[in-house]
Amino acid sequence: MTELRQRMVHDPDAPPEDKELESEAKVDGETASDSESRVEAVTQPTSADDTPEVLNRALSNLSSRWKNWWVRGILTLAMIAFFFIIIYLGPMVLMMIVMCVQIKCFHEIITIGYNVYHSYDLPWFRTLSWYFLLCVNYFFYGETVTDYFFTLVQREEPLRILSKYHRFISFTLYLTGFCMFVLSLVKKHYRLQFYMFGWTHVTLLIVVTQSHLVIHNLFEGMIWFIVPISCVICNDIMAYMFGFFFGRTPLIKLSPKKTWEGFIGGCFATVVFGLLLSYVMSGYRCFVCPVEYNNDTNSFTVDCEPSDLFRLQEYNIPGVIQSLIGWKTVRMYPFQIHSIALSTFASLIGPFGGFFASGFKRAFKIKDFANTIPGHGGIMDRFDCQYLMATFVNVYIASFIRGPNPSKLVQQFLTLRPDQQLHIFNTLRSHLMDKGMLTAATEDE
Repeated sequence: MTELRQRMVHDPDAPPEDKELESEAKVDGETASDSESRVEAVTQPTSADDTPEVLNRALSNLSSRWKNWWVRGILTLAMIAFFFIIIYLGPMVLMMIVMCVQIKCFHEIITIGYNVYHSYDLPWFRTLSWYFLLCVNYFFYGETVTDYFFTLVQREEPLRILSKYHRFISFTLYLTGFCMFVLSLVKKHYRLQFYMFGWTHVTLLIVVTQSHLVIHNLFEGMIWFIVPISCVICNDIMAYMFGFFFGRTPLIKLSPKKTWEGFIGGCFATVVFGLLLSYVMSGYRCFVCPVEYNNDTNSFTVDCEPSDLFRLQEYNIPGVIQSLIGWKTVRMYPFQIHSIALSTFASLIGPFGGFFASGFKRAFKIKDFANTIPGHGGIMDRFDCQYLMATFVNVYIASFIRGPNPSKLVQQFLTLRPDQQLHIFNTLRSHLMDKGMLTAATEDE
């Protein structure tokens, strides 16, 4: 850009296309600098107190610090109660709640971008943002339906066609949005429009992809959904409690109210909580069994024979610890060992999702993503750590827990042509005979 301007100064007879390019670059340059200055200038207006009037009257005699403590505490208990209710209502309701949370988080983040740049009147920005959300959800949920409702999909002709061409349809939908974006480009706002295009896609990556992983975790068994989420909630609560009463040492500049005392106290409390919650939940089939679709009853089932992961086993205690507690062995579920990894991640790495969100809010000089929940901010303020946790749990299951699924193999086998089924049968028979697991006499019988 500097070289172009210098050339224009030294060569007043420069070609017209160079002058046009310089003019266009100048317009775009001004747009970018203007947008940065507007971002600096945009601050969240001081909102009215959104605390319910009943709580305001009841806590009117308290200082602002203690009033905030009570408001957060009461509404936290209300949210925990709501969490118990949706767990009781079953996996279908949980999936619907995950979808609603995803849409609300997307709305909060996109709204911030719109509020920052709305004065430019960018064409189709909101329309395209929601269209891309629809496309990405269609792709991910279509993959999930094909994977977990295979028999239902194969039984219905329209679903079978949609399943067969699902990825092509998804790509076509996205390509349509891409072309709409290109056609919406305005000469004076090129750079800004590409900013918002990136904004939308990063939001989709953070919100939609992670919520899809949450649903995958749920299908592995409700315990893989409840324990990680509960560990993040516990860490958030206990870190706040320890920091409120004992906090003295600042933890990170992005969140000045976070302290080392709260961070360490929350970590130990979360590990203990994870062990106890895992022990209680591992004894119930409704929590440990994978969520599967029953073709006969056309409904979800969570009944199975629990795997070894959820059966009590005896473990030898190291000699050093034996001398302290006097026990030689301890009976516990293997899942409790995995819960230590989950709760450790929730307390040590999970908070960095919150720090990331804090940095994002500071960049745009806003306190919260929204004011949906009094004392807590928006939905995204409550789920900033949950999304990071969901990714870890999904990777952890794929790396250390999940094995081949015989039922899915059988389902896929039954959809093959007869000659393909016969070929696989002969190959499997030869393999079993070579291993001595099947003899000629057994085959004749």
